[in-house]
Amino acid sequence: MSSSGPFHDVLFPMRIAFGASGGPERRTEVVTLGSGAEVRNSRWAHGRRRYDAGQGIRSLDDVHAVISFFEERRGRLHGFRFRDRSDWKSCPPGQTASPLDQVIGTGDGATRHFQLLKTYGTLRPYARPITCPVEGSVRIAVGGVEAEGEAVEISPGGIVALALAPDPNAEVTAGFHFDVPVRFDSDSLVVNLAAFDAGDIPSIPLVEIHLS
Repeated sequence: MSSSGPFHDVLFPMRIAFGASGGPERRTEVVTLGSGAEVRNSRWAHGRRRYDAGQGIRSLDDVHAVISFFEERRGRLHGFRFRDRSDWKSCPPGQTASPLDQVIGTGDGATRHFQLLKTYGTLRPYARPITCPVEGSVRIAVGGVEAEGEAVEISPGGIVALALAPDPNAEVTAGFHFDVPVRFDSDSLVVNLAAFDAGDIPSIPLVEIHLS
């Protein structure tokens, strides 16, 4: 993706991201009826992650790295990758990704393109589109058999392109590592230089963006 576009395909400094806090948010409307019963409606089809990376600052070098990264992104103007260490694989963080981890589609004899997905839950599962897979980490299987080499191609946005359309009812599955596409959620950084040989940025707010 072009560095002049709305998304820069670069990763927020990992050593600072390790100290971040945050997670998913939803937007739900809750209306209380005269009877006392509630009517609830979800405004968003997909969750959105928010993070604060301020706690990851450990030194003046870290402060400088964040300022440099912030200036190059022009504040909120350009998005970038963020590694959420609590949720960055097609499997739990402590396990090894397998091409059988996530079902991303079912063959119909004609369709060759599938979006990478990660599904959460079993009662009413939520399928999250994965648009920032880590290069070289994606493994695909069709009908339980891994597809390799020229049989599969991963396009921008997490689109899987298969050389041959899977047979009807054949499950297409995937294993992968991924990043979250985010942007800064402020056009300013407040740097605290109270200590002579150290510094911190109390808040570095980041918010997930959805790539089209």
